[in-house]
Amino acid sequence: MSGRSSELFTAAQKRIPGGVNSPVRAFRNVSGSPFFVSRAQGSKIWDVDGKEYIDYVGSWGPAILGHGPKAVVEAVRQAAARGLSFGIPNPLEVEVAELICDWMPSIEKVRMVNSGTEAAMSCIRLARAFTGRDKVIKFDGCYHGHADALLVQAGSGALTHGQPGSAGVPQAFADLTISLPFNNAALLRKAFAENRGQIAAVIVEPVPANAGLYFPTGDFLSVLREECTANDALLIFDEVITGFRLARGGAQEIYGVKPDLTALGKVIGGGLPVGAFGGRAEIMDELSPLGPVYQAGTLSGNPLAMAAGLAQLRELDRINGWKLLEERGAQFEALTRAAIGRAKQDVTFHRIGSMFCLFFTPGPVIDLASA
Repeated sequence: MSGRSSELFTAAQKRIPGGVNSPVRAFRNVSGSPFFVSRAQGSKIWDVDGKEYIDYVGSWGPAILGHGPKAVVEAVRQAAARGLSFGIPNPLEVEVAELICDWMPSIEKVRMVNSGTEAAMSCIRLARAFTGRDKVIKFDGCYHGHADALLVQAGSGALTHGQPGSAGVPQAFADLTISLPFNNAALLRKAFAENRGQIAAVIVEPVPANAGLYFPTGDFLSVLREECTANDALLIFDEVITGFRLARGGAQEIYGVKPDLTALGKVIGGGLPVGAFGGRAEIMDELSPLGPVYQAGTLSGNPLAMAAGLAQLRELDRINGWKLLEERGAQFEALTRAAIGRAKQDVTFHRIGSMFCLFFTPGPVIDLASA
């Protein structure tokens, strides 16, 4: 990195920890330094030194229509002219809520927040209150934001309680989280048996996308549903990445499994900060002001973000974006597999819709350990 990006990064490090506002942007794990973006349009971004890049990241998910889609930009422009934030309800909140509930039948009621972290964190609090239990099962390699209860990694054994995944997370919090290998139904059943009557919820990325990309094998997601039902625990799908990306109804539509609660984010904000969580009405009605579970946010459901999200979702539906993403994803996969064949390297290629990942291993890759 050189030029203006280098100058900006040097200046940023003096005032911003690590020079970035989210660790992944520092590029440290690939021995690099960040470039600074000046603008973006469609599939391209340009840095402050004028270099052009093809963007395969899409702002880590929100830019499903590419950068600066006209429908979203115009919706934001009109909303901004009416006011940026009210702190009281606005009509767009209702429209977004109705659309989400219509597209995801497992969601009978939904509440808006400002991030995927808030959405997942709120799901856990709600599950604990609804069940009267404290322990949560998650899976190695699945990321659910940086809330203390979920920033936990696997312990030393397959069924040990978790270890804090960050400094500042009390061991007492981690002790309430059990982290298991993904795709291992036997260990899931064992965890329920050894913690009978203590598990509030199982939270999972139905398609784990934060440790590469791998898929649920066989009937794994169905087993999660069955075991949660049998043990009076809630099943939480973290669809912050997969929601409205893999299909109109997310991963739960593709795999035919109905969770009790769902966390959403990224795509539903149209590029602005939005998260949401929703599920069965009897669970959601535990939220204040109806119930005893407190959750709030000054900017939750703000009109600018609601306008952007609503415009993006409607545009996706209008153009049948999921069909287009699958077609282009399949084309990309064919070209990539051909290149892998020519290179004669041990590479495992995974793709679902517009999401893809390469593992430099012969595979199979089914969990964090094999990734």
